[in-house]
Amino acid sequence: MLISKLIPEMLHSSVESLGRTKKLTRVLIVETKWWHNAVVYQIYPRSFADANGDGIGDLAGIIGKLDYLQTLGINVIWLSPVFRSPMDDHGYDISDYCDIAPEFGTLAEMEALIAEAARRDIRILMDLVVNHTSDEHPWFIEARKSRDNPYRDYYIWRAPRTDGSAPDEQRSNFGGSAWEFDATTGEYFFHLFSKRQPDLNWANPQVQQEVHQMMNWWLDKGIGGFRMDVIDLIGKEVDRGITTNGPHLHQLLQEMNAATFGERDVLTVGETWGVTPEIARLYSEPARRELSMVFQFEHITLTWDQQDGKWTPRAFDLREFKGVIGKWQSALGDTGWNSLFWNNHDLPRAVSSYGDPGRYRVESAKMLATALHFLKGTPYIYQGEEIGMTNVRFESVEDYQDAESLGLYRERTLAGVSHEAMMEGIYANSRGNARTPMQWDASENAGFSHAEPWMKVNPNYREINVATALDDPGSILHHYRVLIRLRKERPVIVHGDYRPLFDEHPQLFAYERRLGDQRLVVINNFSGQPVALELPASLRGLAGESLVSNYGPRNVLGQHLTLQPYESFAIALDTQTT
Repeated sequence: MLISKLIPEMLHSSVESLGRTKKLTRVLIVETKWWHNAVVYQIYPRSFADANGDGIGDLAGIIGKLDYLQTLGINVIWLSPVFRSPMDDHGYDISDYCDIAPEFGTLAEMEALIAEAARRDIRILMDLVVNHTSDEHPWFIEARKSRDNPYRDYYIWRAPRTDGSAPDEQRSNFGGSAWEFDATTGEYFFHLFSKRQPDLNWANPQVQQEVHQMMNWWLDKGIGGFRMDVIDLIGKEVDRGITTNGPHLHQLLQEMNAATFGERDVLTVGETWGVTPEIARLYSEPARRELSMVFQFEHITLTWDQQDGKWTPRAFDLREFKGVIGKWQSALGDTGWNSLFWNNHDLPRAVSSYGDPGRYRVESAKMLATALHFLKGTPYIYQGEEIGMTNVRFESVEDYQDAESLGLYRERTLAGVSHEAMMEGIYANSRGNARTPMQWDASENAGFSHAEPWMKVNPNYREINVATALDDPGSILHHYRVLIRLRKERPVIVHGDYRPLFDEHPQLFAYERRLGDQRLVVINNFSGQPVALELPASLRGLAGESLVSNYGPRNVLGQHLTLQPYESFAIALDTQTT
């Protein structure tokens, strides 16, 4: 339900006739949604919790952990795909949108998960994968039977060139050509991912109607919305070489909105690798009636080589990062909405990418959490992030169990990239880093399963696990609980302006949040070295309430400040001192 909320915002203007600065109050009417102050927790079901002892996480395992998630304080579970699938890409290749993969459970268990989560005020966000299907989906099985099959135009087919080769040079994101030859009909079909994931033809109105009908079927079951996998690809125009942000993309989303979730109180977030702030406003400006928000990845790709991508990592540059964050906070500050995240099922572990997974793992993981959760937007936590799970260095590439890593390892090593260089890229950025089983306790298999897990457990599970974190009041887990609670209690965190501090400092990421007379200061040391600095006059001598810290409470801002390695804190300033 929409809630109209009055939010006072103090504006300062110089009034020459009075010879002084006068405070003026402007009242903004903001339509607030329930997801504005929500925190989302992503579950990768295969790796979360195994209840039936087959080594694969399942829906019953998730149900068994709902009390833990309720205690953490999250409002939403983003569930990576649990639909029926041959699992060529671990569920992102769907063969039946209206059934559940047997390894995960049954449709009845899915309905039980929705109901049990609702009892705890937690909503379920389904992963909508509609850029492509599995090649085992009935639509594709029919489509490849003949060129005049009624389902032929559900997918993208083209004739070979005169020499029999692929229609053009477009490449798959998983390596190799984006075209696969089908001997039965003598044509190629298009696939931006695995050849077992043929792309749907969104120019066909029947495809749109089928997807809309399926979405409404799930919405009627009471889900809280959709995370939309690579949704910026559905407007592609293959013959023009346009795959991302096609000219009809936003029309397709507006039609989807009108036909499905537009009049429902749900959350929709699009995965959009090619988005800019200007395009993000098109997606998330409420008046346009498209999506709630999008995932943008500009801050993620800062650690990728500009030419070679994520397989050749480059050093994290904090000043670049601050520029990106500031740009997005500003661009979506008054219209649209930001999603806030460090990692997900496709990305490496946050503490390994931006912190210190060794000596300062706890301190840097808390710092990263604070830096993110005080920004304007909706935070997303990926399973295990709340206990500081790390990347893993398996000896064999096969141990990563990831179609992308395996496919590109073969392609790149055949092209001359050394095994050692490719493995370093995998250690840094493989999707497998995020998919090792959840570390629940120090027992065999990290408490994930009584059987051998589908993927090896990270060997550090005996030290890094939920049980240990729950028993330690100074743990990363308890730090996350504080951050989630603060977001629900303080409107300034949700709606306040973002004002950067120390823009050019190479080690500090700091900012203010302001809403009316509420004022927060957040300071984060992104380095493993102490940092001493002189505060600007606007901050000196201010006192307030220490909201959260990873060393000791900070209640006063003096003239000088010395931060310990990866030290981080947030202080709510007294209104009398500001």
